[in-house]
This record gives sequence, structure tokens and C-alpha cells, in this order.
Amino acid sequence: MYNETVSKVARSVLVGAMLLGRVAVGHPSDTPDDKVPAATAACKVAIVNPISGFAECVRPPGAPVDPPPPRPQPIKLAVFDFELDDATPAAALLGQTTSNEGAMERVSSEARRILAASGRYLLIDVTTSNAEPVRAKSMRSCDGCEAAVALQAGADQALVGVVRRITQTDYYVVIQIRDAQTGKILDRPAANFAGGPDGWASGVRMLIQHQLLPPTEEP
Repeated sequence: MYNETVSKVARSVLVGAMLLGRVAVGHPSDTPDDKVPAATAACKVAIVNPISGFAECVRPPGAPVDPPPPRPQPIKLAVFDFELDDATPAAALLGQTTSNEGAMERVSSEARRILAASGRYLLIDVTTSNAEPVRAKSMRSCDGCEAAVALQAGADQALVGVVRRITQTDYYVVIQIRDAQTGKILDRPAANFAGGPDGWASGVRMLIQHQLLPPTEEP
């Protein structure tokens, strides 16, 4: 009887040891996932953080990417007041133009606002220049003298804009940019618009946004 009891106890201990061994073999710490680290995926999509100015990976998150190239330095641009060329029949017959000083002031102000907001240009003030064409608002017919005035003010380029009034409801906008050093014309966007003086600033803004500035620099 004693030997039989010992034998049963021994068998119980053996079974318990085997069960413990099986549990140990199946312990989570020994799984293949814990032993082999996951491979790092390459970044496929990245966006530029507007605060840091660096590219950040968005798929998958956290993957390293190269920063975008630095933006070029803004161009120093002398923006002269826009001028009105009244070619309406009334002006031709009477020899005088209608007064639209307020409308032209809004045109010049809106043009400067859009150009400055683009980040592409650093505006240089030339409104206080003593040059006769600046004071007489005849830059459009001074044969490129804006380049010398802009250069003297420390600008890289010069902009002269003209609103040419065709009829009471139609007008034509021309913008000309010259290199201040060489006097060479760099750009000359132009477009026709419909509307009275209240809409001139809007037309100038559209011309600058769609023809002078790259699409990504529209404010």
C-alpha cells in the first residue's frame, strides 16, 4: 500500500512538471515577433510643415525624408503708381480725361498688396522719388527711365502698370517689369476686362495672380 501511494505521488509530480514545461515553451516572450524587429517602411508621401518649413512623412508616419530646397530670396521690386490712359471717345473729343484718382489709388494699393503677400517680392518705395516722370505719373512714356529710378532706390526690378480705358465699361491692363541693372524687359502681362472704375483694382489683381505670379504663390 505504501509503495502504491508513493508511485501515485511520483506520477502526479511528473505530470505537473510536463505541464509546466509546456507552459514555458508557449510563453509570449519567446514568440518570433518579439525576436525579429519589424522592417522600417520607406516614406512614399510627404508634405511640407508650414511652421518648420521641412517635409514630414505622412505614409508611413515617422519615416525620415529630406527637407525641401530653400526658397529663393525675394526680389527687390520698385512698384510705381499705376497710371490711367484714358482712350475713351469723350476724352478724345474733349481733350481731357475723366477724374478717377480714387480708383487708381485703389489699383496701386491692391497691386502692391498682392505682390507683397506672394513672398516673391520685397517692395521698394519709390513714391517719394523726385524724378519728373514719377511726379507727373508719366512713367509709361519715359522710354524705360523706371530702371534707373529703381536702381537708385536699391531695387532689382521695376514695375510700371497702366490701366487703359477703352470705353465706359471696358479697360485694358498692362504691366511691364524691367531689370534695374540692364533695363531689359523681363515680363509684360496684359489682359482686357469689362467694368467701370470700381472694378479696375479687381482686374489688376486677377492679372497679377494669373499671369505674373506662379499658381502656388497666389495669396
